[in-house]
Amino acid sequence: MKKYRVTVNGTVYEIELEELTGAAPAAPAAPAAPAAPPVPPPAPAGGEQVTAPMPGTILSVNVAAGDAVKRGQVLMILEAMKMENEIMCPRDGRVVSVSAAKGASVESGTVLCVIQ
Repeated sequence: MKKYRVTVNGTVYEIELEELTGAAPAAPAAPAAPAAPPVPPPAPAGGEQVTAPMPGTILSVNVAAGDAVKRGQVLMILEAMKMENEIMCPRDGRVVSVSAAKGASVESGTVLCVIQ
């Protein structure tokens, strides 16, 4: 046994470690690979997907399919962690489809609407 003195956050601890001899050292467990983010469905030809930047709840949907939109226009309000986040239109165009409804819970990367 070997004794060591370790200081953690200003507190001193004395620990004893036993050295195992003759046994093969155990290989450290490999960390689990992080889950891949959800893959959004393909957008219609020439369409740009507007996705949820974080998990949350849709508080309001300000556009409908067929609406003309301008860059910077608020498309939806997403509540996440008690804060209201405006989902802005990335470019001028027309709303091809709206995939989210008021009150819906969405995950990060969920397609909210498609702009063409």
